[in-house]
Amino acid sequence: MRILIVEDEEKLALALKESLEFERYAVEIAHTGEEAFFLVNERQFDLIVLDLMLPGRDGIYVLSTLRRLKLQTPVIILTAKDTVEDRVLGLDSGGDDYLVKPFAVPELLARIRALLRRGRGENATTLRLAGLEVDLLTRSVARDDRPIELTTKEFEIIEYLLRREGTIVTREMLARDIWKVSARAVPLDNVIDVHMARLRKKIDQGFAFPIVQTIRGVGFIAREPD
Repeated sequence: MRILIVEDEEKLALALKESLEFERYAVEIAHTGEEAFFLVNERQFDLIVLDLMLPGRDGIYVLSTLRRLKLQTPVIILTAKDTVEDRVLGLDSGGDDYLVKPFAVPELLARIRALLRRGRGENATTLRLAGLEVDLLTRSVARDDRPIELTTKEFEIIEYLLRREGTIVTREMLARDIWKVSARAVPLDNVIDVHMARLRKKIDQGFAFPIVQTIRGVGFIAREPD
């Protein structure tokens, strides 16, 4: 698998390259948007890790241009920008995932694996895991062909978990990205736990193994059975 890192911070780019090569990916680096365009035209990549704050042509320009040119390569956005508006802009411009700096490399690796498994096309609108199917267009959910009725918030949570398959999702992440609350308060923990309990009951009750699991003292995770 070949990955392009578009990042102007040389130390970070080299650190990411080293981590990805350790996982046996072939990695190339572009430090500017112009370099990224050149490499994409010269070579085929399976995934692009794209910083938004680039000198000259910024990441949004690069991403929008690549999508206008019908490039379907999955793109993970890396940025220090953490507002809802920034995330929406990045995803609406064609990004497949969004990771805010500073971030943990294991989380980036997990998101890369998830995107490479899913690819684009049909799976971009349908998330699947161990018999669970979440249709992002019709907002319908089923497990082993059994329809599951979810509230709007429950749907947002399961989508969030499946997009981070195999990665622990903390209460802080849910508070920030689902409830849009940056300063987490104790009462919100209770709200999150109530929603998670209801979601797990709907998703997992009556099946042989749980897809949504609680990692005590840490958060939640969606994953295949061992």
